[in-house]
Amino acid sequence: MKKDGLDNTVDSSAIVSDTDIKQQQDPNKEVHTQIYYHPSWNVKNEQRYVLNFLNNDLKPLRPNQLSLSGIELFQTPKAIGVSAFVRNSLPKAITFGELPLILLDENKEVIAKQVFDGSELGEIPAESSMPWLFSFPKETIKKKQFSNKNWTLAFDLTAKHRLDLAESWEKSLPKEQKEKLEKIVEQLPKLKENELNMTGLQAKVAENGDFHVTVLIRNGSEKNITLEKVPLRVTDAVDDVVAEGGFSLDDFTVKANTSKPWTFIFPANLVKKNDMDLSRWRVSVIQ
Repeated sequence: MKKDGLDNTVDSSAIVSDTDIKQQQDPNKEVHTQIYYHPSWNVKNEQRYVLNFLNNDLKPLRPNQLSLSGIELFQTPKAIGVSAFVRNSLPKAITFGELPLILLDENKEVIAKQVFDGSELGEIPAESSMPWLFSFPKETIKKKQFSNKNWTLAFDLTAKHRLDLAESWEKSLPKEQKEKLEKIVEQLPKLKENELNMTGLQAKVAENGDFHVTVLIRNGSEKNITLEKVPLRVTDAVDDVVAEGGFSLDDFTVKANTSKPWTFIFPANLVKKNDMDLSRWRVSVIQ
């Protein structure tokens, strides 16, 4: 056994949602993770010796980090098997829920990606390193030809759909409203692959007669999408068109797998119905 994979290290907050799990530590401290074997693993002495040696050779982590350190990769007709050290530099044990992982080749191109059941790993002790075997079934494999050297097993941070705020919103929006938006994003139906849609959040008529519509622009693809011109139509509860118009956006990007809130303002002269019923309404892109 030898170590052919590279390391992928992230801040624990990107993976573990427990806000109380972090503790104040010297950010420059080096954490040498001690090897830990899952109770279900029956490791022979020879294999244990090699794994201990490989673990001792790993670079130390900084506090509050999680890391995947690739060991070996092998292929079968039905799957790709990947062994790796799952490392925890936190000062307390952690458990995973859904665990989205991505396997990359030496050129950082996707070999396979899958969401694993992280609970199967059990509890990973504080400042420890646990060897584990991950299996990517045939249907999750995107690339069949690749080198077995310098590959990376990584946390797929794009897999979880999240809220993305424009800088102006980040600065001006109160914490409570940010948390409310985050909850809305989490509860919305999952987007299809490469789907881009809009979900209405709020619609109201201002005192000057302008019509303000706040939406979530949702990007279900793995690529950032830049919008320049957006022609919109808003209909009310009885399906009447209440406002219609085109908007030009300057350097407006919706990041991969995120939802971005934005407010579009229809001038009063673009409002087509004054007695609109906004008990239920819909915004759509004019084709």
